[in-house]
Amino acid sequence: MSDRVLEVNNLSVVYKDSTVFGRKSSFQALRDVSFYIDHGEIVGLVGESGCGKSTLSKAILGMLDDAEITGEIKHYTKRPQMVFQDPHGSLNPAKTVGWILEEPLRIFGKYDEPERKRRVLDMMTRVGLEQELITHKPRELSGGQKQRVSIATALIQRPRFVVADEPVSALDVSIQGQILQLLLNLRDELDLSYLFITHDLNLCYSICDRVLVMYKGEIVEQGPVEEVYEHPQHEYTKALLEAVLK
Repeated sequence: MSDRVLEVNNLSVVYKDSTVFGRKSSFQALRDVSFYIDHGEIVGLVGESGCGKSTLSKAILGMLDDAEITGEIKHYTKRPQMVFQDPHGSLNPAKTVGWILEEPLRIFGKYDEPERKRRVLDMMTRVGLEQELITHKPRELSGGQKQRVSIATALIQRPRFVVADEPVSALDVSIQGQILQLLLNLRDELDLSYLFITHDLNLCYSICDRVLVMYKGEIVEQGPVEEVYEHPQHEYTKALLEAVLK
């Protein structure tokens, strides 16, 4: 059996103290979510907007400060990272590519400046960024280059598990394939596992090993992607697939 990188058991998330029409209320974003990801896997997370995908990714990465969380999240690797949907919004516009990539190493690493520079240049090469871009700021980059910087920033500390949150949906169709192939290549080169969040069921089918189907804060179906797509059991999964296949 493959080594496990993540295990989630009976995870529930409730946002409390939101105000609706002057009254305080709560909202259950996730209910009794359980799944796992094994070493080397790409596990897709699909579902309509507002179903809880983003809440789940934030809970996994410890980014929820305003919610009541119950259940268990077990990480078997260090420093899990995220590749964000919108690279423009996730990059500091006032800093250069070199500064952005070096920052995690300054904060969390134990490397001197020459070693930090070496690691930055190595990661730029791995993600297909020309080294002269090290002095450029995000506004001087194309959309594809920005997403490559975002990917490099997530991987600069050499995590083993990455949450990829709609990593190509904000990009032109002409470069989506390039970024997807890059993520697949990096999975092999750097021994990565992904939770791949997407609304594109065809994309999920093409790159994922297993799929989680989320509906109203619950995982209503999960399994090997071919099995779920060819023999869906839940009515919501059937409706999703029928909409794509029409």
